[in-house]
Amino acid sequence: MLKNQPVNETFAAIDLGSNSFHMIVCRLSNGELHVEDKLREMVRLGAGLDKKNRLDNATQERALACLERFSQRLHGLPPQRIRAAGTNTLRIARNASDFLARAEQALGHSIEIIAGTEEARLIYLGVAHSTGADERRRFVMDIGGGSTELIIGEGFEPRYMQSLYMGCVSMTRNYFADGAITPKAVKRAELAAQVELAPVKATYRNMGWEKTLGASGSIRSIRNVVQAEGWSDDGITLDSLKTLRSAMLDAGHIDKLSFKGLTAERAPVFPGGVMVLLATFKTLGIEQMQVSNGALREGLIHDLLGRVHHEDVRGRAVNNLARRYHVDLPHAQQVVNTVQACVAQVAGQWSLDLQESRQWLQWAALLHEIGLDIAHSGFHKHGAYIAEFTDLSGFSRNQQRLLATLIRTHRRKLPATAFDHLVEKHRYRTRHWAVLLRLAVLLHRSRSPEALPEFKLKAGRDSLTITFPEGWLDEHLLTQTDLIQEANHLQAAAFSLSFS
Repeated sequence: MLKNQPVNETFAAIDLGSNSFHMIVCRLSNGELHVEDKLREMVRLGAGLDKKNRLDNATQERALACLERFSQRLHGLPPQRIRAAGTNTLRIARNASDFLARAEQALGHSIEIIAGTEEARLIYLGVAHSTGADERRRFVMDIGGGSTELIIGEGFEPRYMQSLYMGCVSMTRNYFADGAITPKAVKRAELAAQVELAPVKATYRNMGWEKTLGASGSIRSIRNVVQAEGWSDDGITLDSLKTLRSAMLDAGHIDKLSFKGLTAERAPVFPGGVMVLLATFKTLGIEQMQVSNGALREGLIHDLLGRVHHEDVRGRAVNNLARRYHVDLPHAQQVVNTVQACVAQVAGQWSLDLQESRQWLQWAALLHEIGLDIAHSGFHKHGAYIAEFTDLSGFSRNQQRLLATLIRTHRRKLPATAFDHLVEKHRYRTRHWAVLLRLAVLLHRSRSPEALPEFKLKAGRDSLTITFPEGWLDEHLLTQTDLIQEANHLQAAAFSLSFS
């Protein structure tokens, strides 16, 4: 992907994990990626969740202070070369939206909350690039603070991914909350991890793999301990994990863990990570694991490079979804061509970024009819549901919601509240994109292969005027009728459409 790129650019990725926040800054120089800086702070975001899954104030302030420090390193970088992602704790926190607004202000950049499968994909991408080209089937595991990702892949492509609701922070809170490491607590923690693994056990064992790799802080810390203590000479073995479990029981309390290679900041969540890893080894039949230097933050960097250099995985995900739901691709492409021609005329008048607008409208136009595979009645609603809740590689939750909104609003009534559920910064552009998509779909309602005539658009803030060649509308009365009806729909959303 990076070969023969005569550029010198700097990129940054920020991982807002449930245990630690990470930032990596890399420079791409003549096709080679060089790490310039790495920052890490153990924020323990997951530990700040109360019984109602709300982040407490102290944890939020700690996180915001960290992001403010990170922001100083990002100064001067263009926004398109930065990607920040939140993981499990921000997926489940009930006040995540409120925190996110403050976090984005502290960081000075937008933050995406990514789904578990997207987190798994990015982890695999980071590990694959860190370990080099290897076509053997690999099993990759990452124990985070609140979730654990398991991926089987070949080369740079993940083949099967799962994100499980167990991590070093959550497991420690649930079974070692008072710090005591007892036989009963250890047994209960291991059993809980095995229960979480049970539904995916058969699939992973049946697929098989040739190389086992671990990533991120928990697994790296366990590797450091078992090797420093002399329990393993090469990576992590099942026997070394059993020895480690016995040693933790001998210690009896988190405060008494004094293993070689174990840092003071890792110790408070160490037992939970050990139990997740041991249960996974036993359940999936793993005997030995090597540890990779790559993880989510490196995956974010490589995914960002793909977007910048026109290898955006999101485009491939959209194309795959269109094929999966048997979209009429020639017709969809007609809509794509028309809506992109429309936005090219009005992007400046509406203060829209043309490249971004063309991209989102292309995706929405390709997918606007996926709901037809379910039923014709209400197919825009079916399509919106699919787009929002399916696993779409490369998209954050908010981005899938935006795409679903465009599909949902491409036909029929357009309520004034249709965009209120989107984050505020997305509402204006999505509303205007929706108007253009509706127009393009309307103009191709007949599904005729005949090319449309050249027409002119003139835009006001909440208005659009279309001028067709003289006499064309008189020869296309169905389109004229549709435009009259569309003007009424848009009027209900406080938008004016006129045509001649």
